[in-house]
Amino acid sequence: MTRSADTPVVVGWREVVGLPDWGVPAVKAKVDTGARTSAIHVSSVEELSDGRVRFEVVVREKPVLETRVVEAVPVRRAVVKPSHGATQERWVCRTRMKLGPIEREIELSLVCRRGMLCRMLVGRRSLPEGTVVDPNRRYVHGGVRVKPRAGKAKER
Repeated sequence: MTRSADTPVVVGWREVVGLPDWGVPAVKAKVDTGARTSAIHVSSVEELSDGRVRFEVVVREKPVLETRVVEAVPVRRAVVKPSHGATQERWVCRTRMKLGPIEREIELSLVCRRGMLCRMLVGRRSLPEGTVVDPNRRYVHGGVRVKPRAGKAKER
């Protein structure tokens, strides 16, 4: 099916996102229109002498830990107030994101999301104008095998 320019892209509340410039082909992401900026689960953030930061993107925690070491130039430090209420200061870096037919440069804050179901949070600024988020669907653009829920048909 081809999409015309005025047809909105529909994404689910959970999708698989790629960060190709960082060597991350696929990471589970929650699409959160309540968040302005996107966030990625990282560990071991280190400031380098040349103004860059080095960190490990946590692609997966289970069944085995999988990470990618990345060096990037931060665009700023941001004060963020996450859902738990206590403000945090975070590095923010830019990289290219791929989500289905969407491919664009986005800003990502670097944060520990240990224990969260998704390694990444896609905020509303990372989505092009006109994108529709369907809260009843997940993995609209594929990427993972979705187990059917009891009493529901398998999603595709």
